[in-house]
Amino acid sequence: MTEPNRDELLEALRGLDDPDAGAPLGDAVRGVAVRGGKVAVEVVLGYPARGSIDRFEQRIRACLEAFDGVEAVSIDLGTKIATHAVQGGLKPLDGVRNVIAVASGKGGVGKSTVAANLALALAAEGARVGVLDADIYGPSQPRMLGLTGKPGTTENRRILPLEAHGIQAMSIGVLVAVDQAMIWRGPMATQALQQMVSETLWDDLDYLVIDLPPGTGDVQLTLAQRIPVAGSIVVTTPQDVALDDVRRAVAMFRKVKVPVLGVVENMSTHLCSNCGHEEAVFGHGGGARIADETGLPLLGQLPLDAALGRSTDQGAPSVVADPDGAVAMRFREIARKSAARLARQAASTSIRMPRITISD
Repeated sequence: MTEPNRDELLEALRGLDDPDAGAPLGDAVRGVAVRGGKVAVEVVLGYPARGSIDRFEQRIRACLEAFDGVEAVSIDLGTKIATHAVQGGLKPLDGVRNVIAVASGKGGVGKSTVAANLALALAAEGARVGVLDADIYGPSQPRMLGLTGKPGTTENRRILPLEAHGIQAMSIGVLVAVDQAMIWRGPMATQALQQMVSETLWDDLDYLVIDLPPGTGDVQLTLAQRIPVAGSIVVTTPQDVALDDVRRAVAMFRKVKVPVLGVVENMSTHLCSNCGHEEAVFGHGGGARIADETGLPLLGQLPLDAALGRSTDQGAPSVVADPDGAVAMRFREIARKSAARLARQAASTSIRMPRITISD
């Protein structure tokens, strides 16, 4: 029997579609080795993909076994999360590989709920994750993540982040009393944000998810100009009044050279807790329209689900409260797509091909 051609196998694998990234696997295929009918493959994804590993292995195996002469396939499939480029020549934060900002053009679209669940979904996919609540005037993450107590400090006055559900977290809400109003002008709010970012001792994070306040004001501009952001996500609802503000948020990020990874449509449909019927009570297709108009991917659509709201009020967002539920699975898909697009936009064009050996 003729030995399979290594170059043909490599070309086929590199052309295999990665649905999370919306692109072929490409250089994620690090190498292929062939001996007789045995084929060994190394694939390294640039994003956490615990929920996709089995699917990838099945598709890789099916792709290779379609070639004549392939008798056995050995697959080494792993992930490696790199530090990606940021805007304006800024340097990455200590202890943080990548910062992802979650924004919305207006309030009331569920941005903080998306940010909390996105962070937990990235962790569920296998990443080390932190959350920074940058909404100085209305911090939501302490309640949503169930944060309790005050953060500690080191001898050199660095702030130790709190931990909840396996992720690190910091918010102005854990530094002040719950009923204390933050009656600060813009410069004071931006200074507080900078201090939380620079003085928090983050511990080896793959992603720091920043929950931004709504709008395009001082805090957003400070983050865009002074904090190294690898990518941003914009949250909307299907309504036209929300879409108008999304356009402004996307325009702001593009003006300050922060890549927008995509759009998340929240409250896409109402999910009846009694019968399970889904209905588009706020209109239909708004997220898809704005994604098409701006040339951005629609990362996912989330239902208006009573359990989603209850879980965040109780300090255990859906991804941890019901990890196998439909809503958690949607968040994990959004997390993979977001991280995959970040990895794709900053992928190196020169990856050294390793030597792979096949053992009997």
